[in-house]
Amino acid sequence: MDISKCAKCNDGFEPYENIAKTGPDELWHIDCFVCSRCFQPFKDNEYFEFEGRKYCHDDFKRLYAPCCSKCGTFIIGRVIRAMHRSWHPDCFECQICGQRLTDFGFISNAGRALCYGCDANEYLTPSLKCHKCRQSFDDESPLRYQGECYHPYHFNCFSCGSELSYDSREVNGKLLCIRCHDKSGLPICGACHKPIEERVVTALGKQWHVEHFACAQCERPFLGKRHYEKRGLAYCEQDYKELFGSHCHVCDAIIEGDVVSALGKTWCVDHFSCSFCNTAMNHTSKFYDVESRPCCKKCFDMLPSKSKKQIYKEIRAKKKAMANK
Repeated sequence: MDISKCAKCNDGFEPYENIAKTGPDELWHIDCFVCSRCFQPFKDNEYFEFEGRKYCHDDFKRLYAPCCSKCGTFIIGRVIRAMHRSWHPDCFECQICGQRLTDFGFISNAGRALCYGCDANEYLTPSLKCHKCRQSFDDESPLRYQGECYHPYHFNCFSCGSELSYDSREVNGKLLCIRCHDKSGLPICGACHKPIEERVVTALGKQWHVEHFACAQCERPFLGKRHYEKRGLAYCEQDYKELFGSHCHVCDAIIEGDVVSALGKTWCVDHFSCSFCNTAMNHTSKFYDVESRPCCKKCFDMLPSKSKKQIYKEIRAKKKAMANK
């Protein structure tokens, strides 16, 4: 008769044991049905699944939820991806008239997402007009402030009072010249060495623009996903696994600290335990190889005599083979 087994530990279930069920053929021991990152039970049995692993709400948000380009908060649910950025559906709107673009399409115009009407108006206008004096810019570059274009000479630096140029910066609604902006205490990106005005990523002893903090191997930005540090560099999970990683036989996560190696497998220190009674073990614990699974001495002593004799015979054979090498 076919006996159902736990989707994690592959052991069977006791009669009348409480189990968790996540699919027609996916059953779990209650102690095995936990988050793949924090190993805590799921609140109200709510979990998120990604690449075959299950995560609690908080860990999934920290690891995989993208960040909205407008409001800077994590996106849970529907994500709008446009212009190499991510948005909440309600945050993706025309940068001139504010119309929601999610269901109507958009045009990329000079790095801005515009509705079709605003894009057509800009295309038909012979030249941009200053929002204050309504004069054209001729060969000048406009200063963009709160979504509008101005002649730079209409403004002065909030800090030093000098007349501004088109490359001034807006900080908390105040316009600053480049010199005052760079002295305003904003963190400097470790990649482009320019001030960071929006969300900051702190890692490797430096601070980064979100889009500039990327894997040292594939150069893809992490964008809120987990990274792994090695020799002063950051790597995505896939590249870290290929270059350096050992995987825990129990949780399948990359082992970042000490590794327990036994029976041709590797374990996190906290996950190395007897396969029969689940008693925690360490590097110094005495254990036996029972069908390629670690077995503590107490459980080994409870095995039938015939099984123990066979295991002793295999141990002697291995020692003899090692001595003859």
